[in-house]
Amino acid sequence: MKGIRPQIALFGDSITQQSFRDSGWGAALADNFSRKADILNRGYGGYNTRWALFLLHHIFPLGFADPPIAATIFFGANDAALLGRNSERQHVPREEYKENLRKMVLHLKKCSPNMFVVLITPPPIDEEGRMEYAQSVYGEKAMKQPERTNEVAGVYANQCLSLAKELGVSSIDLWSKMQQTKGWQKKYLSDGLHLTPEGNAVVYQEVIQVFTEAGLNAQDMPFDFPHHSEIDPKNPEKAFTIQCS
Repeated sequence: MKGIRPQIALFGDSITQQSFRDSGWGAALADNFSRKADILNRGYGGYNTRWALFLLHHIFPLGFADPPIAATIFFGANDAALLGRNSERQHVPREEYKENLRKMVLHLKKCSPNMFVVLITPPPIDEEGRMEYAQSVYGEKAMKQPERTNEVAGVYANQCLSLAKELGVSSIDLWSKMQQTKGWQKKYLSDGLHLTPEGNAVVYQEVIQVFTEAGLNAQDMPFDFPHHSEIDPKNPEKAFTIQCS
């Protein structure tokens, strides 16, 4: 049995998990598609692509009668953690990162060949911001070197874009997009990695643009149930009979 509304899934790490917070990009999508489609937040803070693969069959089971019509895949910030630094347990080699993304895309396409899939690169890294954040939390025990660098994040971003081109799916180059703005470090990143409200706005705008170019536009989608203006107060049943027929 199909649901009343189609679903759009957001699959990723903490940047996706936090996207339903105030001014978050996922919350903005939910508002944009209000009464048109349900936005599913499937973000897992701290996860890399290696760990996220274990979630695929639970979140996107094969044979599901009503799979999402679209999905974003937004990983890489944790995979790009450097070996020998504080977050090395999250590190995934860049070649494996690319292959893990490939497995995700192919699984989603196996769930539904018509699913619209968008790969999003990791954002840029403000190394100074990461150090400042660590010092504010840990004081003298803070790391002496950033556990991520912008250069390495760019390497992983290129792997993501390369795979999207190979598989013929859409992509968003967030790493490059954000760095086009002067002062992006503090404007878009709250702690050198996670997004400010302005950073969330960039992701939202990029996702909406890609969706619209693919014909996935909320304005063109029907309401789940009649608009209140279509309901006759003297005969309300009529509007719902037409909707359900």
